Amino acid sequence: MRKYLKWIILFLCFVIFTYIAINIYIDNELLFDNIIYDFMDRYFINDNITRIVKVITQFGDVLCIIFVCIISLFIFRDRKINVCIVSNLIIVTILNNLLKIIFMRERPDINPLTIENTYSFPSGHSMISMAFYGYLIYLIYNHISNKKIRYLLITGICILILLVGISRIYLGVHYASDVIGGFCFSISYLIIFTYISKKIIKKI
Repeated sequence: MRKYLKWIILFLCFVIFTYIAINIYIDNELLFDNIIYDFMDRYFINDNITRIVKVITQFGDVLCIIFVCIISLFIFRDRKINVCIVSNLIIVTILNNLLKIIFMRERPDINPLTIENTYSFPSGHSMISMAFYGYLIYLIYNHISNKKIRYLLITGICILILLVGISRIYLGVHYASDVIGGFCFSISYLIIFTYISKKIIKKI
């Protein structure tokens, strides 16, 4: 069963993404979008938290991810791994832009706490963060021998990915379905990418 677990996760994530995508394509409203945003608006949104959230969301921004990407190239210092890191970032960025063009979903019709001009689905910050930082988690798990450092980094990055996604809903620039859809697509994509990259690294 464990042998097939990742493929089961891939399938489930793909099903969730497809369900959300179909509803968006036929212009159906997803009830949980309003429920989640209303919950945040009622209990969490205030000036102090907003300042923190605006910092957190930057970790999913293009410039920040490129900066982390460059740092990671120096950390791993392996040509084979570095090729995979850069390739992963380029591929997922292209995929995100293609999906945005296909679905052309408008941003939430509320007063956002920051301004975004691209389409809404799937969330670029969420999708790219999950794919990029998720691949770093994979590399850390397989290439850092110190268990304490390994699990500390993995836990921190997992929390960061989740917070980046939440920040997009909080700031009013994405529906919850944009974030969940982005996460699910990237998890499915990551399972395939790590499977392929493992084989490529061994061959190069």
